[in-house]
Amino acid sequence: MNVLVTGADGFVGSWLLPRLREEGHATIAALRPGCGDRLEAQGIAVVPLEVTEGDSVARALEGDIDAVVHLAAVASGADAAKDPGYAWLVNAVGTARLAEALARKRAQTGTDPVFLLVSTGEVYGHGPETPRTETDPTYPLSPYAASKLGGEIAVLEVHRRTRLRVVVARAFPHSGRGQDQRFVIPALARRLMLAKRVGAPAVEVGNLDVVRDFMHVSDVVDAYARLLTRGEAGTVYNVATGQGVRLSDAYRQLGEIIGHAAVPEVSSTLVRPVDLNYLVGDGARLRRATGWSPRVSLRAMLAEVAHAQAD
Repeated sequence: MNVLVTGADGFVGSWLLPRLREEGHATIAALRPGCGDRLEAQGIAVVPLEVTEGDSVARALEGDIDAVVHLAAVASGADAAKDPGYAWLVNAVGTARLAEALARKRAQTGTDPVFLLVSTGEVYGHGPETPRTETDPTYPLSPYAASKLGGEIAVLEVHRRTRLRVVVARAFPHSGRGQDQRFVIPALARRLMLAKRVGAPAVEVGNLDVVRDFMHVSDVVDAYARLLTRGEAGTVYNVATGQGVRLSDAYRQLGEIIGHAAVPEVSSTLVRPVDLNYLVGDGARLRRATGWSPRVSLRAMLAEVAHAQAD
């Protein structure tokens, strides 16, 4: 398959591109103009893409494309909160524009491409402390989650109207080597590493009482690769393990791995105004459809992130 990956220069894209190539797919990285030098140096085909501009979207979809994996987004909750309008423009409007253009190409060429939208488990919002299923109601509580749900609604409407093969993957929290400090696991690892270097007895943290369904990024991209060929059109899939981990436990394990048991001190500047106490997903639908199962343990994921901070 010829697979166009938007936002391929980001954290998840850096793991997804090698995985797709291992499976024999030809990959094309669709990036904001001027951002493709590093990937081109690796021999990866790059096309410019601004999802906010219709002409740019149309040009990026020229050529033979069998599938699109749409990763490009305002992916940080903090960034989305700073400018909710821009988050909606990229995550919802840009996604709608891309799916519509691919559907138009499908009608004109007689091809049948797949559009895989990468969304988030945060669209579920608050709910009972049981793993979320795809049939549960959505109740987003942040500009990031709301704008991602807007993108879902848009692409599923395009599917119903045009029969474009749309698949939605709601990914729950994941980390690994290469994730930046805006995300909780590398942020905690970095603070613990610095505390160890200077001998600090305490580390500032946010809310460690929340429960999350943490995965390694390689398991998440494994799910995306499987959904490209085995996902059912018009269907939403949770990418989740069903196992909740309290963030305080992840913090404790990071301290053990790093070798510094610093006392966590809650800082009001690091606590989200609205935080989800429990966010765990039921991945049974994904497992039935694709045979997927996570392979990397929480401890191994934490160790990888901690060692990356040491480097």
